[in-house]
Amino acid sequence: MEKKKKSGNIKSTMRILHRYLGYFTAGIMAVYAISGVLLIYRDTNFLKKENKYEVVLKPNLTEKELAKEIKVRTVEFEAEEGAIRKFKDGTYNVSTGEAKYSKMQLPYVLEKFNELHKSTSKHRYASLNTVFGLVLFFFVISSFWMFNFKSKAFRRGAIYAGIGFILAVIMVFFQ
Repeated sequence: MEKKKKSGNIKSTMRILHRYLGYFTAGIMAVYAISGVLLIYRDTNFLKKENKYEVVLKPNLTEKELAKEIKVRTVEFEAEEGAIRKFKDGTYNVSTGEAKYSKMQLPYVLEKFNELHKSTSKHRYASLNTVFGLVLFFFVISSFWMFNFKSKAFRRGAIYAGIGFILAVIMVFFQ
């Protein structure tokens, strides 16, 4: 009888933690879901609009330095007219440092959502992302305490979880 009571306490505790952590992280999950879908289509112009920029930078920047300054992946000078270097999305004057370029960008709010999703260990969101990842893993574990271990619903749930895991492994390793 003691064993059953202890098991019941763990089950109850897991369910309660699962419920309240779920409510707490619902907003974060919504942001991650939106940014995750947007990141799938980052190689397209889905929801993006063209923004034009004119800035004055240091003169005589290399392609790599210019790319870093204007925050684009790469810059390759394609043509040269006097001091003006042309690249895919703009021009750069090597003598004055004036750069005119355009970028396809998501609206501000969606761009910020993507920052949260793409952050690295040095980013200001690193600890939030780590905690969120751990909470998601807790959801995986605690979901198995939602039903009695001997019930038909639990067995079916375990089968579906196994199928989901196998599908994810297949997709990751056998693209």
